[in-house]
Amino acid sequence: MAITGVHALLYSSQPEELRALLADVFGWDNVDDGQGWLIFALPPAEIGVHPGDAPAHQLSFMCDDLDATIAELGAKGVEFTGEPVDEGWGIVVTMVLPGEVDVMLYQPRHATAI
Repeated sequence: MAITGVHALLYSSQPEELRALLADVFGWDNVDDGQGWLIFALPPAEIGVHPGDAPAHQLSFMCDDLDATIAELGAKGVEFTGEPVDEGWGIVVTMVLPGEVDVMLYQPRHATAI
């Protein structure tokens, strides 16, 4: 198969701070492309396809224990919007990363491919 991976992008008005958070807080391994632009190795990933009225995409981070992950990341300065919500398929909260980048964090209750 020709597809060997997925490269996702986060756009932020605070790219240095966001890169530092991914490296130092999330602890993700990375490489420097030679210009100070870090490229991060991601944990295992999966992709789902949902019906929609218009083309769209979403980036979400999964965890095994949402409460513990919120506590750990919150202690390291990560901000969250609102309280966790049980959506049935998972328990969901929004992280606010540097540069006002909103990313869903959730504990899945659905079968996962990883």
